[in-house]
Amino acid sequence: MRHLLPLIPLSLILATFCPYANSASRPNFVIIFTDDQGYGDLSCFGGDHISTPHIDKMASGGARLTSFYVAAPVCTPSRAALMTGSYPKRVDMAVGSRFGVLLSADSKGLHPDEITIAEVLKEAGYKTGMFGKWHLGDQPEFLPTRQGFDEFFGIPYSHDIHPYHPRQDHFQFPALPLLDGETVIEMDPNADYLTQRITDRAVQFINTHKNEPFFLYIPHAIPHRPLHVSPPYQTTIDSEIAATLQQENGSIDYKTRDRIFQQAIAEIDDSVGLILETLKQADIDENTFVIFTSDNGPAVGNAGPLRGKKGSTYEGGMREATVVRWPGHIEEGSTNNELMTTMDLLPTFAHLAGAEVPKDRVIDGKDIWSVLTGETKTPHEAFFYHRGNDLAAVRSGGWKLHVKDGKPTELYDLDEDIGETENVLAAHPEVTLRLMNYIKPFTSDIATNSRNSGLAEHPKALSK
Repeated sequence: MRHLLPLIPLSLILATFCPYANSASRPNFVIIFTDDQGYGDLSCFGGDHISTPHIDKMASGGARLTSFYVAAPVCTPSRAALMTGSYPKRVDMAVGSRFGVLLSADSKGLHPDEITIAEVLKEAGYKTGMFGKWHLGDQPEFLPTRQGFDEFFGIPYSHDIHPYHPRQDHFQFPALPLLDGETVIEMDPNADYLTQRITDRAVQFINTHKNEPFFLYIPHAIPHRPLHVSPPYQTTIDSEIAATLQQENGSIDYKTRDRIFQQAIAEIDDSVGLILETLKQADIDENTFVIFTSDNGPAVGNAGPLRGKKGSTYEGGMREATVVRWPGHIEEGSTNNELMTTMDLLPTFAHLAGAEVPKDRVIDGKDIWSVLTGETKTPHEAFFYHRGNDLAAVRSGGWKLHVKDGKPTELYDLDEDIGETENVLAAHPEVTLRLMNYIKPFTSDIATNSRNSGLAEHPKALSK
């Protein structure tokens, strides 16, 4: 059986594994995970095309993580890595069954035997809630409530997987379902209200569980295309654009909606502000670890100084503007350039919560708590970039080597050239050889120690 801890008293487990076991309560954890937001799409990361005062304030009270990575440049594999602490290829979630990501009525999903970050914390006595976009399988056996979440409200995949998709003639997508738990409560919900409704449920969860340890995962559907904002944010939209939006008549003008990016980010920022204020009002702000990041690079937004965007294994596709805050534990107003990843959150949260990391499988993430506090350097000797199932690059220290068909093609010194503008492959054969030597052992380990995705028989589109 999985998920069972040895029969050891919880107090002994906490005293052994958790540095805060003697505190009044263990830390709460909040992950705010936006969709397709670029490295330059925060004003505290240099973005001057948007304004994010609440996230900026969060950064001034915590740390900016400037070398924080997701494990894939698109939705499904990136989220699989966050949930499992493992590279997407290791858990067979690097691609969907018929597309680069999972689609509606997909036979594929995150295997029920995977142990997610929610399950790790739930086993340690945490309440777990998820409000937003899942995208790890829409069949009943793959839903968040089967993967450790006590509560779920949101959509099973991206909100563009609906009948108004520009390539609907090809995809033939069904109506978009909105779920509460495992029940479809609406079909084709008004996407203008998604950010607001997700935030409201997250706030409700905090207030309900403020007197017990909790894990809250908020994967927003925005700013993935098509962009949407609720009515209060529509008042600042140019009248010509607003008129076009109102005249869509059953279709969705994606390009016009791209022009409301500022408003979409403003609503996300206000959502972050409300979450932080709710924690403060509940008097649990100082006992809550909050991290803000995104699932991959931008489709509409701005990658700032980075090259590439969503779908790319250049830095712009996988390095994310990330802010972390835990008052009294993470230095206020600091900047941390150590290499860290979303895969590290599972073992790090487990460490802080006194929970156990699964020992019967390879977990690629590392405990980065001492890195976040500035006590140690990154534990990652190398980090690997994938495009689907193909290994496309490897980073070690400040060096990043791109490969194609197993051969080196580009080398960049990211410490000096964050934008990957000058290929110095020819000038550094010794660095190239050193990075190439990481690839064979890693690919061999993945082949030997990989796990299967889930497979549903006779998948059906969700309906009310």
